Amino acid sequence: MITTGNDAMPEIRRVGVVGCGLMGSGIAEVCAKAGLEVTVVVSRPESVAAGRDRIARSLGRAVAKGKLTEAEAEAVLGRVTLTAELDDLADRQLVIESVREDEVAKTELFERLDKIVEDPLAVLASNTSSIPIMRLARRTTRPERVVGVHFFSPAPVLPLVEVTASLLTDEAVASHVERFVTDVLGKQAIRSPDRTGFVVNALLIPYLLSAVRMVESGFASPDVIDQGMREGCSHPMGPLRLVDHIGLDVVESIARCLYEEFKEQLYAPPSLLVRMVEGGMLGKKSGRGFYAYAG
Repeated sequence: MITTGNDAMPEIRRVGVVGCGLMGSGIAEVCAKAGLEVTVVVSRPESVAAGRDRIARSLGRAVAKGKLTEAEAEAVLGRVTLTAELDDLADRQLVIESVREDEVAKTELFERLDKIVEDPLAVLASNTSSIPIMRLARRTTRPERVVGVHFFSPAPVLPLVEVTASLLTDEAVASHVERFVTDVLGKQAIRSPDRTGFVVNALLIPYLLSAVRMVESGFASPDVIDQGMREGCSHPMGPLRLVDHIGLDVVESIARCLYEEFKEQLYAPPSLLVRMVEGGMLGKKSGRGFYAYAG
């Protein structure tokens, strides 16, 4: 990590988010709730309305729970602009990518963002849950201003954000982003070394894969495994239900990244997980995983 000793960093008021799926929309909502001006880039023009509806529904749930008033929810949504043009991020001071967990897609996106975002002091950040930040940073001309900011799903609810600096990241930038996460967004930040999976997924994924292997071997059913961990270990959600919630494709992708880096068998995705992903059984988002979900 580079240290410059220069902590004079501009205040972040204009944020860009690339991607408006479950994570991207949640990150946009968190930033807009903090009073920031947010531009969200979706993959195609026809996704603009769907992205806005996703954020609006989340805000509606907050209103129903008494966490926001109707007027506050409207104000939050009013601070979010959705577009299908990546060039609309040119004036952003912080851009957070939240596209699918695919290294090729993310590295290509960082190359494009590096050319589009005009402010030389702007920070390019990734919400990746598994890809080392160094690989993304090296595809830009400003690796010292590239960091990881890994939110957890659902982003408007869960308080933790992993902040990751590569060996090339300026420490002043990393510290500035960490303060932004805590002081502006109101989240709790932990620093993670720049290694595949960071802190949380390096611990979580082997646990989830063990549960899948139990099902695969016939040792126990998903219901029994999940009940055991809920009632016996006070986990709020069992591991197979959590796999469904995260997405089987996401769990498999993270596992492959971990196995590629560390070559340890505990990170290898079980055949059952691979077959389910190949069959489109991705969990809650597809309607079927280890459990069935109503449409």
